[in-house]
Amino acid sequence: MPPVAESVLEVARRHHDPVVVQTVRATVAAMLAYQAALWLTNDPAPLLAPLTALLVVQVTLYATLTNGVRRVVSVVAGVLLAVGFSDLVGLSWWSLGLLILASLVLGHLIRVDEYVPEVAISAMLVLGVTHVTQTAFGRVNETVIGAVVGTLVNLVVVPPVFVQPAGEAIEALAGRMRALLLGIAAASDRVSRQEAVDWLHEARRLDHDIVRVDAELTRAEESLRLNPRVREGELARLVLRSGLDTLEICAVVLRTLCRAFADLADERTAGGGGVYPAEVAAPLRELLEHLAAAVDGFGRLITAQVSASAEQAEEELAQALLDGRRARQRIAERLVDEIRRRPERWPLHGSLLADIDRLLDELDVERRSQMLAESMERHRGEQRDRWQGMRGVPAWLTGRRR
Repeated sequence: MPPVAESVLEVARRHHDPVVVQTVRATVAAMLAYQAALWLTNDPAPLLAPLTALLVVQVTLYATLTNGVRRVVSVVAGVLLAVGFSDLVGLSWWSLGLLILASLVLGHLIRVDEYVPEVAISAMLVLGVTHVTQTAFGRVNETVIGAVVGTLVNLVVVPPVFVQPAGEAIEALAGRMRALLLGIAAASDRVSRQEAVDWLHEARRLDHDIVRVDAELTRAEESLRLNPRVREGELARLVLRSGLDTLEICAVVLRTLCRAFADLADERTAGGGGVYPAEVAAPLRELLEHLAAAVDGFGRLITAQVSASAEQAEEELAQALLDGRRARQRIAERLVDEIRRRPERWPLHGSLLADIDRLLDELDVERRSQMLAESMERHRGEQRDRWQGMRGVPAWLTGRRR
């Protein structure tokens, strides 16, 4: 196959990649904005229109709309401020400084976020020309053209939905937690101090993974908003967000679990004995394996709920949790004898059991269903309150009491 054809196929396979999406949409929007500005303005080289399109077009439709509005508002604010200054003062060092200060303050007041410098830039460009009114009108006109064209590109060619990458990232995070639990289970009876420290470091590194998954989920949430291809976007958002919240709590519990093993390993090194005798280590290994299966099943359940039927994943998770609770009961009975034999270690044993109980509770299927139902009801209530508030606007404008 020719190299060009291979490159085209590679781009086609990566059509959901945010870099590819952003590059293609921004290029098309810039070209269309330039051509539209040539038709609608008298400027022989209206480069501000494609520049605005480049800045406005984002990977998701929601980000494109919000960026377009902020961009237009910032340019209009800067132009109006410059027109007012041109009527009062000319261009000098002190008037330029005063204009920049006023522009930056105004940008923060109107909340244009990353486009705050654009207010000052527009004001300076307009103030520094001879024909202020003509330049101001031209800058606003080209900015509006670029913003409108960039928005229309995303409306005509609907942006992709990034729910699947977010679900895969959550599933991968659950897989890393599963690998950590299996590693602890495999060496629970012969753990060394260094192994316990390595587990603790690995559990702490999960925080960085959670940050990356949160970025993926934020992008997926933006792709769901105002997207005509999505019918149940709010449900998908709640499923993914609640799933990540649960895994984040599990990551915290895993750190404390690894901390308990590290403390137990310290006592083992000092006393010369094993962390747990064989009659305790065997059920502990079984319990950790069930926990690993439950975490992995939870991650697959999150993905299944936003893509296909979740019945099988839910059944597997429920079975893993049931086996885990049975194993937890067995090891609790064995630890009673261990505490009687070495009562000074009971705080570590209690911490271990408390962490296991917390993991089982956080991954519980019924608890998760209840949380989702409460989240949906709370969202519906917020929507009703917002709609009622919008209905009350005309009465407020006319001065009538509701």
